[in-house]
Amino acid sequence: MNSEFDLTIIGPALLAGMLVLSTHVPLGKKVLERGIIFIDLAIAQVAGLGGILADNLGWEAHDWGVQAVAVSAAMAAALGLHVTEKLWPDIQEALIGVLFVLAATGSILMLADNPHGGEHLKDLLVGQILWVDYPQLLPTAVIYALLLAFWFGLGRRMPTMGFYLVFAVAITASVQLVGVYLVFSSLIIPALATRKLSPGRQLPAAWCIGLLAYLTGISLSMWFDYPTGALIVWSMAVIATAGAWVLPGLLRQL
Repeated sequence: MNSEFDLTIIGPALLAGMLVLSTHVPLGKKVLERGIIFIDLAIAQVAGLGGILADNLGWEAHDWGVQAVAVSAAMAAALGLHVTEKLWPDIQEALIGVLFVLAATGSILMLADNPHGGEHLKDLLVGQILWVDYPQLLPTAVIYALLLAFWFGLGRRMPTMGFYLVFAVAITASVQLVGVYLVFSSLIIPALATRKLSPGRQLPAAWCIGLLAYLTGISLSMWFDYPTGALIVWSMAVIATAGAWVLPGLLRQL
């Protein structure tokens, strides 16, 4: 058990969580509305596969070339899913699942000869949120600000292709910060917890649930020295369950 809290670590990690939630909460609400729950897992895994490919080509982890390959792979997958949604809407969720499996196993194959392959896969899935720093978050913040301006600027006029492209760019940025599991959790769990609230209260409540979960998970990780990403996921599930139970009645009284 560690009783010391290092604000130089907690600060960037919490800010990373806030940035991820800023885009993933509204995107998660739209994902639930469209009924394509596992698209985030698939796109995140494809973005991770692109990063692994760039790493195999010899580029450094934070080079712009790596980011370009990862986001290109994610956007190609998103555009492909946009096409399949038009052609075969009845099997769209199944196709998303197939894409996820192919990207996941492709990552395993690409890392088969890498002596650190297991560690790379772990980082891809659960992330290394405690190791992010402020300079790393700056370009992500700029990207998210542009995406949010585009998202809320268009509102209901957002075309379907625009949704898929915004989704691909946001997921690519976030999976490199927090990993696949936290990407999925940040998208789906707060949206699920607040789905029965009035439309005007869903986003603020979901953001609060997500932020409290990140703060709780990071604090528990620092205290007990357990994996941060996993603790944040479990914290989010517990807090969201409590929120879904308490919030509707509480807000009706206000």
